[in-house]
Amino acid sequence: MQFVISPLKHHFGLIKDTTKAHLALLGANVIYGANYIIAKGIMPNKIGPTAFVFIRLSCCVLLFWAIKFLFIKEKIEKKDLLILALCGLFGAAANQLLFFHGINLTSPIDASIIQTATPVLVLIFSALILKERITQNKVLGITLGAIGAIFLIIYGSKAVGTSSFLGNLFVLLNACSYGLYLVLAKTLMKKYHAVTVISWVFLFGFIYVFPFGVSEFLNTDFEAFTTSTYLTIGYVVLFTTFFAYLFNIYALNHLTPSVTSSYIYLQPVVSFLLVSILAYVFIQDQYAQDINIVKILSCILVAVGVYIISKPQKK
Repeated sequence: MQFVISPLKHHFGLIKDTTKAHLALLGANVIYGANYIIAKGIMPNKIGPTAFVFIRLSCCVLLFWAIKFLFIKEKIEKKDLLILALCGLFGAAANQLLFFHGINLTSPIDASIIQTATPVLVLIFSALILKERITQNKVLGITLGAIGAIFLIIYGSKAVGTSSFLGNLFVLLNACSYGLYLVLAKTLMKKYHAVTVISWVFLFGFIYVFPFGVSEFLNTDFEAFTTSTYLTIGYVVLFTTFFAYLFNIYALNHLTPSVTSSYIYLQPVVSFLLVSILAYVFIQDQYAQDINIVKILSCILVAVGVYIISKPQKK
């Protein structure tokens, strides 16, 4: 992402790469936090989840490859195509399909809380793939985080508001998929530019989604789209996908997957704020029912788990 950072060097030349990475993660997760409720606003009345993912991937494949063609003259080794194909499956296709189908069925708050299980999943995948050591603190944190996420999913089948068991399950599977993607992508960051990696990830993701996404896209009633619909799609494509993925992959180049994934805990805060505004400022009762003590306690339980994971182990 040097082409993005270099014009700013005159003003921010003294900022360390790790600081830039943390700022990138901050921006990405604020964008993601707002996306829970923004994307849900047009599904399924205006567009189906699969068609939405098809638009998201097709537009961003063009954007990423245009940037790579203009700025990043780099080729990949054939032996790395398999890992890139797996990253495309877990980081673009499965990840996005599960998220959009999940958020279509469940509450934005539920989805944002369940996503906070990602750091725990990243920790597990890092231990299995990158051979990172799991300490006693990490085991305790994993246990608490898992209890919080699983409890919320089960609660979703009985709750009022816009919660649902199936939607919550899809979001959990999405978190698993994204966590695995972060760990797999880390193995490529030492060899290639961030834009090179993300370009191939989205190309493979688009190839996976195309066979069943194109038909739903062609059957979408675009005449029913309003200005708000186009603005929502624009936000998801430009911010939630293009900028957020660039920010995340840039951060992954300078930070560990565990640190990168830990920023996901900003997302429930943003989601809670937006849902509260809709519920109590714009008086939308279905969102008011989404805020209750069970969900707040679930969020706290998962957050405590992550705090314990990140706390240094005493010798």
